[in-house]
This record gives sequence, structure tokens and C-alpha cells, in this order.
Amino acid sequence: MSATESGAVAPVRSDLAHGLRRWFSNSGVTVGGGLLILIVLCALVGPLLVPHEAFDQSLIKRLRPPAWSGGLPEHPLGTDHLGRDYLARLLWGGRISLMIGLSTVIIASVIGTTMGILAGFYGGRVDFAVRFLIMVRLALPAVLIALAIAFIAGPSLQLLVIVLGLLLWDRFAVVARATTLQLRNREFVVAARAVGCSDFSIIMRDILPNISNQIIVIATVEFANAVLIAAALSFLGLGVQPPLPDWGLMIAEGKQYILFSPYLITLPGIAMMLLVLAVNLLGDGIRDVTDPEAKGR
Repeated sequence: MSATESGAVAPVRSDLAHGLRRWFSNSGVTVGGGLLILIVLCALVGPLLVPHEAFDQSLIKRLRPPAWSGGLPEHPLGTDHLGRDYLARLLWGGRISLMIGLSTVIIASVIGTTMGILAGFYGGRVDFAVRFLIMVRLALPAVLIALAIAFIAGPSLQLLVIVLGLLLWDRFAVVARATTLQLRNREFVVAARAVGCSDFSIIMRDILPNISNQIIVIATVEFANAVLIAAALSFLGLGVQPPLPDWGLMIAEGKQYILFSPYLITLPGIAMMLLVLAVNLLGDGIRDVTDPEAKGR
């Protein structure tokens, strides 16, 4: 390698190292991201390592406490009212919560981001129509609408994901519209128009990549919001249905044993708290790292 080539590679390596240090020095990214990775691994791999199935019942072993409270060693987190292993159900509940949060975010982000970009890019009647839809959505309480739809159509996991995805798009639309309004008259967009690029090409190559960090931050917020709303609906009997081990449903099933077996409520509650905490910390960290003012420091 010549001296010129080595001199060109050195700044690239320096910028990469600086970017990695900025990401890994942020406590939100490291703590939240590490905790989220641990939860995902436990949810995906954990059920394969636990010797008991989440759906196997044994009334002889019902309501056994965790192993540290005098329970059976083969059931380290105890059993529920039907004798099902609580660790296996807790890990399966993590799968369901992650699936609900991820699916909801994908649906809501596609709808909201598309509407927001179109409103900010074209303005005029398109912007007016999108702002009207946003105001209508903000006037409707998401939880009550989800409750009404689940009550009328019947509770199911698929319906829960679709309803939440169709109700949680407004923040994506607001952020995408505001950032697109700031970008549509920037020099690189004007230059792309001048050379004859189509609107679709400008949106996909110039607008969308520049608002992706804001969309990711909103996605983390809505992910946690979807998990909590889904758990609340399952607790009320209008979300995930038995025998699927959703965390909200597990809390609902254990509420009548709260005085004698409080672990039936505390364990899924702690798991839900850790998942929401991890996602929120990660979102805050991404916001701080991608802040243009922070990049220069």
C-alpha cells in the first residue's frame, strides 16, 4: 500500500473508531441493548433448554413455590395453578411479547412513515388530509378502541396485533411529516430534482435515510407501548387467550393467588418491566448518539 492510500484509509478508520466509541460509551445503548439482547436470547433459546414444556399440566405439582422458597428443584420458578412450569411459561411469554411488539411496530411504522413522508413532501391537500387523519386518531383513545374491537370481534392474537398496528401509527406520521418538511427544500433534494430524479427515487434515497434515526427512536417507544397495551388487554381477557402464556394473561391467572403465591404475579411483572426498560433505554441511547449536536463531541 502506498503512502497516499494509507493516508486515505487512516481517516476512515479514525471516523469508524470514533463512531464505535460514541455508540459503546453511551450507557443507554450498552445497558438497554445488552439487556434487550439477553431477553431476546432467553425468549428464543430458553424454551429449548428448559426440560419442561410450557403447556404440560400436573395437578399434583400445582402452585409449587420457586426453588429458593422450598419448591421443587426441577421447577426453579415454581408452577402455576395447573402445575405448569413457570419458567417455561415465562420464556414463552417473552416470545409472544416480542412478537406482538415487533409486529405492531412494523405495521404502525409502515403506515405512519408513509403518510408522514407524503404529507411533508407534497404538502397541500395531501398534507391537509394526513393532518386531519392524525387529529382524528389523536382524538380516539387507543386502549378503549382496542377494547371495543376485541369485544366485538372476539379476542385473538392476530387481531390484537392488527388492531395495535392500526392504532399506533400517529407518532410515526407526526415525526416523519415534520422531518420531511425540513428536508424537502434542502440542497441535495433540490439537486436531485434538477437532474430529473423521480419523486419516488428522492423519497427512497434522500428523504427516508435521513429520517430513519428518528423513526427508530419512535419505534422503540411504540414497541414498549404495544407490549403494555397487549398485556393490559390480555389481563382483561380480551387479548391473548389461554393456553398461550402471555405475561399479561399470566398476571390475570395469578391474581386470585396473590396472598399465598405472589410469585405468580411478580415474576411476569418483573419480566415485563425489564423488557420495557431495555427498549426505552435503547431508544434514549439511540436518540442521544444520533443527535447532530452530539456527533461533534
